[in-house]
Amino acid sequence: MPSKVKLVADSGSTKTEWCLTDGKQRQHWLTQGLSPYFLTSIQIEELIRAELLPQMGDVVPDQVAFYGTGCLAEKNVKLMHKALHAVWPHAKIEVTHDLMGAARALCGHEPGIASILGTGSNSCYYNGKEIEKNNPGLGYVLGDEGSGAYLGKKVLQYYLYETFDGELRYRFDQKFGVNKEDILENVYRKPLPNRFLASFTPFLAENRGHFMIENILEDGLNEFFFNHIYKYRESWTVPLHFTGSVAFHFRDVLEALCSLYELQLGRVLRNPMDGLALYHEEQD
Repeated sequence: MPSKVKLVADSGSTKTEWCLTDGKQRQHWLTQGLSPYFLTSIQIEELIRAELLPQMGDVVPDQVAFYGTGCLAEKNVKLMHKALHAVWPHAKIEVTHDLMGAARALCGHEPGIASILGTGSNSCYYNGKEIEKNNPGLGYVLGDEGSGAYLGKKVLQYYLYETFDGELRYRFDQKFGVNKEDILENVYRKPLPNRFLASFTPFLAENRGHFMIENILEDGLNEFFFNHIYKYRESWTVPLHFTGSVAFHFRDVLEALCSLYELQLGRVLRNPMDGLALYHEEQD
């Protein structure tokens, strides 16, 4: 009996990563983000036909698993399912949210704490089959501790409050060339301020070793542990897994915090796709 062809998607607002697998080999493609908050089902269908199908050629999947931002709300799930069904009417289709994608990618079929540390942050306790607990995120204004937006905000605070020493201020000016007015305009008046804030996180990676940079990283990620990881009593009995650019680039800080608090660090993935592909390859 031939292996089923499975198409897995991990979608944010800006891009969607697709992986086609038959259990033996994988093919990867990128398209723009497919957010049900901003697109209708017809628009999503048209984008898939225009951007993905030409890359796929004649391959038709037997199953489609779509993990996306905004796919926690039932109306958004129905919208996305309708679009996918229109493209692949004979495929078995599953639509769920990106946190479930992170949990399955990181934990597989085992219990664990799954956390996303990217532009934003989120976490959950996954019992090996489903998300049992989710400490609700408050977004980049009130929460998102440990995220790129949170850490980028700290960089801007240190710069604007003139907390950075002369050397760091010089490096900041050379890299970004923005002034206070530019920053405030982007944060308070322009769209997508969370992405603007997160765009300053690479400054931290480029200046590792400076005590002010290390303070920002340690404090920001410790805030994530204190406000989120600590809220799950299971944190002391199961591994802590992470995905996202912040987790990937600052893994050493996560390792140090886990060691300090006597917690078990599990998998750290830059993005969840490889773990998701493996999860679905193991499914019937």
